[in-house]
Amino acid sequence: MDDERFDRAIAAIDAANAESPTGVEGDHAVRVTDWVRRLRPGAGEALLLAARAHHIRRWTVPRSSYPDGRAGYLRWRRDLHEVHAREVGTILGAEGYDDATIARVQDIVRKKRLASDPDVQVLEDALCLVFIQTQYDELADRLDPEKMESVVAKTLAKMTPEGRALALELTSGAS
Repeated sequence: MDDERFDRAIAAIDAANAESPTGVEGDHAVRVTDWVRRLRPGAGEALLLAARAHHIRRWTVPRSSYPDGRAGYLRWRRDLHEVHAREVGTILGAEGYDDATIARVQDIVRKKRLASDPDVQVLEDALCLVFIQTQYDELADRLDPEKMESVVAKTLAKMTPEGRALALELTSGAS
């Protein structure tokens, strides 16, 4: 790994996230990167770049620009994956990354092959753990218990056994 190029790419991703009107994306990206490093101490460059960029410039596609309901939400998320992949691809290209590395980072950001790609699964675990750290309590206060149980079940179903164990540790202290 070219540490200087990696550091420049991370700085460029962080700068793009710093443009957020809420500042949420930058904090979220750092938390996800931290979880990826904890879950996979020897994480490769592509996974670390994807972790940092998975929500890059998210605010540019507001949820409100899509229909209400699950179908609208899922379409919004799918379209966001393409925005994130394009944005990180532009940054990585400007920093001199080769096409294969850019494509790999984009595949992880798009969550391609979630069920079979260990890097994508680590990212998914990290995303779920950050959700639990930062949104679980607020969501639990807002939703009725039956709906919250469904959210938790869907979240845990996407995770590895290691991720689920960490999630349960976090939620047992969240009550």
